[in-house]
Amino acid sequence: MQLYNTLSAEERAQLIDEVGKERLTLSFYAYAKIENPKKFRDDLFIAWNALDALGRIYVAHEGINAQMSVPADNFEAFRETLEAYDFMKGIRLNVAVEQDNHSFLKLTIKVRNKIVADGLNDDTFDVTNKGIHLKAKEFNNLLADPNTIVVDFRNHYESEVGHFEGAITPDVESFRESLPIINEQLQDYKEDKNLLMYCTGGIRCEKASAYFKHQGFKNVYQLEGGIIEYARQVKEEGIESKFLGKNFVFDHRLGERITDDIIAQCHQCGKPCDNHTNCANDACHLLFIQCDECKAAMENCCSAECLEIIHLPLEQQVELRKGLQVGNKIFRKGKSPALKFKHSGNSSTQILAKAKAATKDIRQKIKVKKVCIGKGEHYYSKSQIGQFLIEKGDLALGEKVLISGPTTGKQEFTITQLFVNGHPAETAKEGDQITFKIPFRIRLSDKLYKILED
Repeated sequence: MQLYNTLSAEERAQLIDEVGKERLTLSFYAYAKIENPKKFRDDLFIAWNALDALGRIYVAHEGINAQMSVPADNFEAFRETLEAYDFMKGIRLNVAVEQDNHSFLKLTIKVRNKIVADGLNDDTFDVTNKGIHLKAKEFNNLLADPNTIVVDFRNHYESEVGHFEGAITPDVESFRESLPIINEQLQDYKEDKNLLMYCTGGIRCEKASAYFKHQGFKNVYQLEGGIIEYARQVKEEGIESKFLGKNFVFDHRLGERITDDIIAQCHQCGKPCDNHTNCANDACHLLFIQCDECKAAMENCCSAECLEIIHLPLEQQVELRKGLQVGNKIFRKGKSPALKFKHSGNSSTQILAKAKAATKDIRQKIKVKKVCIGKGEHYYSKSQIGQFLIEKGDLALGEKVLISGPTTGKQEFTITQLFVNGHPAETAKEGDQITFKIPFRIRLSDKLYKILED
């Protein structure tokens, strides 16, 4: 019985492109008493794997927390797998405002002690005594009340690119860290102020609102469904958005635009920008904001040191990162002396620029007809040449290609010069090793696609 992934992220991405079906990115959570989280986890994996559902899910004795990508035509069948459990009947599914078929590329379900690491002892207070849930319009009305204090329960790298007007945005790297800090800051407002809280999808506020009521706060409110549900209601009901900028999300997209306001800066040059990236150095993976110009100049790196490292032979890179803590701690980073324009905990509502109306059609990539013909093998940094192996099909001068990978993203251009097995040529076929000039560094995980004409 299969209870684990059998495809790599790259293989899954290729399969998704080849199938060409629309997918929905969604999230949900539920607090409940689960007697056997391990069995619950295995049952979910079997049911969801059969539906080609992907995502990152945590289950614990206290419930479930899930961020997922589900084929649109399997959506109702997926909902039925949730309805099979009493505590998830009628559960709200927060569907993303923007969709990306590559938001998740694996189905990962982990058993944890808690579904959110809050550091709280749940036995010391009534976790069911929660704050009052507010819909978007109600939230806006209370936000306008001068007697209201609004608090962002997300981390510094989340609030930096987008937050509600007038919100307190703690300079923290975890939810656990934010609770005592906020409690200390608001000691003088327990009795007479409205404490209005929000987070990405609502789950952090479920526990936080109960905690703050236990701490003596009298008027506690929370945004129902978080920013994700708020954005949906704003769009459907024509409500004015009091949220400015982007909503950071923990998947391949790293953010979905709520308004076209850019309130953050490139951490390297200071230009208005709110696009997060991860440093291309596998020993770093720092999460930071980087504009297109710096991305090209720094080859997706956060510093000159990391830029130098990615040009070393792979064996040396592996040696350098031995014993370093990387991997799934990627999102806990975001601060470095090399980032001169990082302003943690000092989130501004000053609009620095407007996002181009080009807010590119997020589905454009699946409208482009393409076929995978090969994979990346090497990059010659001094001459800016990429080397690929043609695994199937062919390629000729003048044809358009797309190079795609987790770090590279998606890059399209036309082949104007081609070397096949070390010699100039006009065509290449299956089994050939090809090289050509390329304006960016490729990775071994990159795939080479030929774009097909309509």
